[in-house]
Amino acid sequence: METLAGLDSSFFIVLLSALAAAASFVAFAMPLLARSEKKERYKEVIEKKRRTLFEQAREQASQKNSAKQHERTAAQSIASLYKLQSLAGAASIKARNQMLQAGIRNPSAPLIYLGSRLVLPVVLLGLGMLFMGLSHHEFSKSIKLLILFGSVVIGFYLPRILIKNMADKRQQEISLSFPDALDMMLICVQGGIGIEAAINRIAATISEHSEVLAEELGILSAELGMLNDRKAAFQGFASRVGSGSARSFATAMLQAEQYGTSVSKAIRVLSDESREARMATAEQKAASLPPKLTVPMILFFLPPLFVIILGPAFLGMPSH
Repeated sequence: METLAGLDSSFFIVLLSALAAAASFVAFAMPLLARSEKKERYKEVIEKKRRTLFEQAREQASQKNSAKQHERTAAQSIASLYKLQSLAGAASIKARNQMLQAGIRNPSAPLIYLGSRLVLPVVLLGLGMLFMGLSHHEFSKSIKLLILFGSVVIGFYLPRILIKNMADKRQQEISLSFPDALDMMLICVQGGIGIEAAINRIAATISEHSEVLAEELGILSAELGMLNDRKAAFQGFASRVGSGSARSFATAMLQAEQYGTSVSKAIRVLSDESREARMATAEQKAASLPPKLTVPMILFFLPPLFVIILGPAFLGMPSH
């Protein structure tokens, strides 16, 4: 029995060691796998965008020479969306910009978003009425009105809040990585590489660190290479990203092409401004940290400190 107990203890020690080694290997390999997944996703998004642009160009060429095809391609979905946007007005255009800033590129996403803001309040209202009907507790009229009104308000604003949070996270990631991308772009442009090739190379380089910015730069490179209107490509990039640095970049590139100014000088100025803006944001967050830490320090730091300091004194007091 002692031998068996010794074998059991040694077996458990070996088993725990093997599990710890496996966990260490997984923790070491996960960042590498995540990088490869980000790069594959970046390539997939860019290839999909290129295929969509190619289908649009091919369909436009075929419509000039032959009858209009009835196959519903991605280009036709976008065209139908534009028609519905002209009917829906500014609300649909704003919803489309919000979807793009949140990273949702499905042509039917704005319609789903607007429909959800209309349907979800009705659904939540019905669930609230069902809950009050099945509940054994009697609610007062004010509580009933509060529940019904709250369910309608939550259902109406919930999709907007979710999309807004997604867009804010993407803009924060882009704002952190955009100055470094501008520095690398400046090096490429000063080395004699064209702006399209520079954008494409930078997008492939930063795909492991910032997937969001890599996708947007890759889409911009695809549009610059396949669209005839470069102004529309840069304006589309600014509307998709939504941050101030991206709009400044698009405006600077358009002015450089229109007035013949130096692209490298424009990128250098933008890089300095975006880096200063990033530093100002960091300083603002650091300045707001002490007021935020006041309440946690009072609740969680000072009581243990008093116990550690005054505890031995109370323990050493003679008891009567």
